[in-house]
Amino acid sequence: MVTDEKKQYIEEMVEKYADMVYRLAIARTRKKEDAEDIFQEVFYKFSKNILDFENETHEKAWFIRVTINCSKNLLSNAWNRKTIALETEIEFTEKENGDVYFEVLRLPLKYRTVIQLFYYEKLSIEEIGHILKTNPNTIKTRLARARVQLKSKLEGGFDNE
Repeated sequence: MVTDEKKQYIEEMVEKYADMVYRLAIARTRKKEDAEDIFQEVFYKFSKNILDFENETHEKAWFIRVTINCSKNLLSNAWNRKTIALETEIEFTEKENGDVYFEVLRLPLKYRTVIQLFYYEKLSIEEIGHILKTNPNTIKTRLARARVQLKSKLEGGFDNE
């Protein structure tokens, strides 16, 4: 039985981290439906094992790590390896933001993830390295390579315009 206090705490955490979890899940899976499944799984895990976080940084890192782990599990699932993604359109008010977003989604997973965490979640290179259990120099290299790929795509124009 969940008390009213626990329900309120869970609701606060969902409100606080919902956008971040969903955006990271979309960036990793490229599918709205999979991102929704990951979103539900992350908050289900949180509600079943309500944790006492040391600070807000630890709290945010936990949600990022669990989102990444859930997406890894989903992506490595045999069913998902044998399916083909349907294209889904996401609406943007400014065309430029949509172009950048879709180009980020076309990057390889390791580049999409660091771009998402660095630019959208505003994490430092050291924080990303800690969460991904990767050397900060590797994170810097991935960011640099992702930027080069994005720059070439965005400067070169688009085939479908």
